[in-house]
Amino acid sequence: DVQLQASGGGLVQTGRSLRLSCAASGFTLDDYAIGWFRQAPGKEREGVSFITSSDGRTYYADSVKGRFTISSDNAKNTVYLRMNSLKPEDTAVYYCAADPAFRRMMGGSNWYNGKYIYWGQGTQVTVSS
Repeated sequence: DVQLQASGGGLVQTGRSLRLSCAASGFTLDDYAIGWFRQAPGKEREGVSFITSSDGRTYYADSVKGRFTISSDNAKNTVYLRMNSLKPEDTAVYYCAADPAFRRMMGGSNWYNGKYIYWGQGTQVTVSS
């Protein structure tokens, strides 16, 4: 069975850091794009950061660029999202998702538009001011 297990959320103060993990099972990262999305109460889901580990391509939303870093450890079949300099507006439920990499080759909005085929459960990130 394909599974994505997101973890690492928590409650932190403004300016602190967290690292989210997305552990994949049932498929190998090389064949998929992995994305982190977030959804805050009353807001639409937002694509945060994406990676295709086969070629190292990454994408960051403008709101997190320079603060968040996405990486993958293919040996552990896990994707990480390092979040530094956290702000209250980063508060949301964070979800990881996977989609065949060939469907995300165009870059830009192609990273986050359309349907991702596999989703993990969310992990709550709360940043206090």
